[in-house]
Amino acid sequence: MFKQISMTNFKSWRETGPIRMAPLTGFFGANSSGKSSLLQMLLLLKQTAESNDPNLVLKTGSLQQSAGTFQQAYVNLGAPHEITHRNTTDMTLALTFDASKSLDPFTSLIHERFFDFSDLSFETSIYADSDSVHVTSLRYFQGDAFSAALSRQAKDRYELYASRNGAELKRPRGRPKADIKPIRCYGITREAFQTYVDTFFLEFLDHTFEKQFRGLYYLGPLREFPQREYRWGGEQPSHVGIKGDFAIPAILAGGEQKVYSSKRKSKKNRLDTCVARALVELNLATSFKVEPVTEGSTLYHVKLKRNRRSHEVLITDMGIGVSQVLPVLVLCYYVPEGSTIIFEQPELHLHPSVQAGLADVFIDVIKNRNLQILLESHSEHLLRRLQRHIAEESFAPDDTALYFCDMQNGESKLTPLDVDVFGNITNWPDDFFGDLLGEMVAAFDAGLKRKQLQANGS
Repeated sequence: MFKQISMTNFKSWRETGPIRMAPLTGFFGANSSGKSSLLQMLLLLKQTAESNDPNLVLKTGSLQQSAGTFQQAYVNLGAPHEITHRNTTDMTLALTFDASKSLDPFTSLIHERFFDFSDLSFETSIYADSDSVHVTSLRYFQGDAFSAALSRQAKDRYELYASRNGAELKRPRGRPKADIKPIRCYGITREAFQTYVDTFFLEFLDHTFEKQFRGLYYLGPLREFPQREYRWGGEQPSHVGIKGDFAIPAILAGGEQKVYSSKRKSKKNRLDTCVARALVELNLATSFKVEPVTEGSTLYHVKLKRNRRSHEVLITDMGIGVSQVLPVLVLCYYVPEGSTIIFEQPELHLHPSVQAGLADVFIDVIKNRNLQILLESHSEHLLRRLQRHIAEESFAPDDTALYFCDMQNGESKLTPLDVDVFGNITNWPDDFFGDLLGEMVAAFDAGLKRKQLQANGS
């Protein structure tokens, strides 16, 4: 789970300061206020970690080639020097995460005997102009337990400083210096392990970093339109796709997969059952199934019933809302337990009551599947339902981190929203979701004036 992020000179953010991340973290605010950029930082690092080029400092965009086909990048930000704030040349990206629950057996042994992976912090400083991009410094640390820092010196050389429990790691006399360099923006070349003694723990840092980001999943705001037929050849997708285009193959691939849901916590349910139940609870359908067009076919139909008395129809005949929320639901129940999901505007094309119901789904999977949900949203209804859960004590205030973003003097600014135990936001910003009361008063005044004019005219 990500526990904290911060950025300096990244896009519209000159300085974010430390941003606490919770099991449910929400960013709200006006358009172009910097909300998406906060999540893009994580997607940028994920995209970089998945790059095949170890010399590429940041993978900022373009298309990714996989298995002979091209897939859309998570983010497409242009050249690295184009994402620095106001044409500055130095930016810093930092985060803290808890990797202790997803460690492999050998790394778990290191975790238990030597240092704690539950508060692993990382930061990287990058220089970027139109001519060159390089890592200025990168550092991993965990309190006073250990630190490993790589810093750029003159003539493109790097120096490593590492310590454990306050003791600096030394290079034995007679052992030659090695050419130590960064790998991408987060790794340290293996020569470091041969130069210094007692540096075994350094070998696990970039591995742990990459594993953390493998557990990060993303669904964008623009999702695919429904289709009358879906093709599936038996493969198991690793995610539902940036636009949700693999949602149906994921359901088919996870046919025997069992996941927890709030209704029967003691017993796991099939993935498609959890999705169908969520559609029913959101009042979008009374039945949902995916079946082959003919026996043995690789083409499948998605069929639903709007209510018990209606005919069963294809998803294309149900209205756009079902197809837009379906990837959200599938992703929540398809990803491995302990994963982190980023949603951008999951409420798009949904009725206000369904937007509110998404908060129920998110809380369900956070509590019962140990997921972390990071979202950017404009939905007042989703936020109000979350406040209700806190007031009803079905979700703890500490399990939420809510923020309001706005633009001031050309820079993005972040305001943490203070939520009390009764679900009240005690520092509600002006015009948070627009001036609803002002609109009602203006409409009333306009109607009153028209009635008076009509009365005078008669």
